[in-house]
Amino acid sequence: MNYLSFLGSCWNKGVITEAAVQTDAFPFIFCVFQDDSVAQATSGTTESIGSYNPFSSTEMTKYSGTTIPVSAASSQPAVLQTSVEQSPQATAAAAQAKLEKQQEELERKAAELERKEQEMQNRNARNTGGAKENNWPPFPKFCPVNPCFYQDFEEEISEDYRQICKRMYYLWMYHSATLFLNVLACLAYFTADASYGVDFGLSILWFMLFTPVSFICWYRPVYKAFRSDSSFSFFFFFFVFFFQVVVYVIQTVGIPKWGNSGWISAISMIRTNLAVAVVMMVVAGFFTVNAILAIILLKMVRPTPTTVFPHLSGGRGAAVGWSTPDQK
Repeated sequence: MNYLSFLGSCWNKGVITEAAVQTDAFPFIFCVFQDDSVAQATSGTTESIGSYNPFSSTEMTKYSGTTIPVSAASSQPAVLQTSVEQSPQATAAAAQAKLEKQQEELERKAAELERKEQEMQNRNARNTGGAKENNWPPFPKFCPVNPCFYQDFEEEISEDYRQICKRMYYLWMYHSATLFLNVLACLAYFTADASYGVDFGLSILWFMLFTPVSFICWYRPVYKAFRSDSSFSFFFFFFVFFFQVVVYVIQTVGIPKWGNSGWISAISMIRTNLAVAVVMMVVAGFFTVNAILAIILLKMVRPTPTTVFPHLSGGRGAAVGWSTPDQK
């Protein structure tokens, strides 16, 4: 194909118009097609795209030596590795660390057991060494009345139960102070209304009676129970202290004519004498706290291991996993 035939085809297809021929740029087209390189490119025959066959024998001979074989490993399914197995050295190190931790725990329990056994032996030796001089109540030397009991938390009570035993002692002291304040409140009650003289008389009786009785009937039994691991002392304490809690609730309610400055008696005095009512409400609050503390301590006190399991002597119950009140 020469440039004349190419221009003719362009004229027939409307690529070159009459207006383009009349321009000054049209002679440039002839100059371009007269160039040797353009004439060589346009003169060669080209194969149309529609007739091109990539699978012909001529084309296949060009790539006959470049066939890529299929890998034999591609036929196997892919496996997702979910975890990495530990090496034998890491497994052995973990097992060694676990054994060392268990050994330390056993040594700690053995030391605790030895300490408890030594403590109990010392306590038994002191108890059998001879009669001890009573030191409670701590009366002065010039008083003709001598102390009636011996009490020493550090010496007689095990460390695991020393704190709860002291709390029971503090509860008894709070109980005694509340009964004394109740006498004063009932005295004010009596001065505001003479018809309530029976409450004042009963309040004195309750103070003089319940202060020593509570010490003997529920505090000393729990002290002895923790001191000597006595099952009978524990039973007696729980039996008596349950009724003591009931008495605390009755005193908190404050039924008139019962000698207690509780809430009912205090509220009934608001319209009559506000000052007396306030004093009685304070005492009613003391009775309420007394009842709450008694219920809490009743749940906290539990027999020692050697009381429940007599064959576990020397504190072995704690060494084998028995929980003490301080460990709760």
